[in-house]
Amino acid sequence: MEWLSAENVVAVGTAVLGIVASGVMVWYERRVPRRKRIGYRVQMDNPIGDDVRSGRANRRLGLFDEAPGMTDATLVLLRIENDGSQSIADNDYTGRELHGLTAVFTDRTIRGVSVTQPSGTDHLMDHFTPAAGLGYEGNTLRIPRVPLNRGDHFKLLVLLSGGDVGCEIRLSGGIRDGEVHPNRSATPDEKPPLFSRAARMITIMLTLSVLTLAGIVVSGDGTPPPIGCAHGTLKVTGSTAFAPVLKEVAQKYQQDCEGATVVVDAHGSTAGIRDLAAAGKDGKDGTGTPSLIALSDGPKPGDMPELRENRIAVSVFALVVNDDVPLKNLSTRDVRRLYRGEITDWRQLGGPDLAVRMVSRDANSGTRQVFQRRVLGRGEIANSSVDCVHKDDRTAPVIRCELDSTDQVLSTVAELPGAIGYSELNAADRAPGLHHVNLDADPPSVDAIEHGTSAYPYREIEYAYTYGRPPADSLASSFLTYLSRGNGQDVIRTYGHIPCWTPEGMKLCA
Repeated sequence: MEWLSAENVVAVGTAVLGIVASGVMVWYERRVPRRKRIGYRVQMDNPIGDDVRSGRANRRLGLFDEAPGMTDATLVLLRIENDGSQSIADNDYTGRELHGLTAVFTDRTIRGVSVTQPSGTDHLMDHFTPAAGLGYEGNTLRIPRVPLNRGDHFKLLVLLSGGDVGCEIRLSGGIRDGEVHPNRSATPDEKPPLFSRAARMITIMLTLSVLTLAGIVVSGDGTPPPIGCAHGTLKVTGSTAFAPVLKEVAQKYQQDCEGATVVVDAHGSTAGIRDLAAAGKDGKDGTGTPSLIALSDGPKPGDMPELRENRIAVSVFALVVNDDVPLKNLSTRDVRRLYRGEITDWRQLGGPDLAVRMVSRDANSGTRQVFQRRVLGRGEIANSSVDCVHKDDRTAPVIRCELDSTDQVLSTVAELPGAIGYSELNAADRAPGLHHVNLDADPPSVDAIEHGTSAYPYREIEYAYTYGRPPADSLASSFLTYLSRGNGQDVIRTYGHIPCWTPEGMKLCA
């Protein structure tokens, strides 16, 4: 099961834990009332006298040695605090007596009491008076009804005699909608925890789950998951100018989607369109929708309504000349004169004394069709040479040959002095022995076209055609989505094209 990955398990577990924790908290808030609580704990219980019974003899000086009854004296520090969720007023104490709380020191006798409080709570001292109920008798200490805000506390330092260190000390009293209970902390003055043990455990578990998920994500390869993988075999044909993009995207798709085979067999836009139309009419897969995609430099012929288009990218093309021709710019008018055969030598355009040789693509080429449609405004002159070197038609004004692929055009232009041809821009920029030329002073710049600052004409939308609309769960549909909106966008841009599914590309592809 593809979904049963470590990331998904941790993510689902974290989500479930979060939902359960939230539900428990809501239940607790609704079903468990917020209580008033007074907590107490003994922070010190030490001997002052000889404590012979405990076997811990000590030494005393001054008042501790001179005062009577110190031989078995002990000193206790008792901390009393509001550790609940609500403030406690003096009328929240429910006892009938004047005082609010009672502390009992088992087997010991109280000799004296001192009250201390933290800074900022001096107002509490006004409540520790005999008139308010403060007093002691025997082993019992009466504590007044002291109002305590949440988190407030005070301490009682009690001098005792008789009994052993560690004898039970108990605080009791009634609190409306609350309780008096012993609490504890790691250090004497540490406040009790704000959250319960259960809340802390849930928080720790959630934190560990999130950290684990983050670790898995960070340690991953950072590649976004493929969009809707499908299985089977798909053939992609058509444009040779776009073939490098298709081959790399096909390889990535096969790596991301096991069980898928994508074969790229590009031999020209027109030939690809014809193959798709023929395969669709044959209905080779029994549905009339063959597992075939044809890429075309420009739109399909108007007499093929059954072909459904998908706009993939904007491709930029360039005129290229052999490096022996140093010209960097040609006007559209001069290009048209060249391809009508009116200019036979580069001297006529201010170049060297070299015969013009036109290295063109065959009639199946989308690159050629874009050139004729966008730049020439008409078709090229007739073919006059098979090898691009010798003129087979002696009546032709210039040598013009036709080749099958972009790579053949580029290598031939680079080899033949005076040669001119055309190609997809990215391939032209990488080819040695030649250079591209500007048209009407506009360079073939992808960035300028993408940002709307160039009127460069030799460009076209790259279309992907299917015979009818392929099923949503088909390999053809999945691959098209991957190419146009998934990881394919990065590959498209790497090869110098502008993806249609970007903000800038949408305007150009509209």
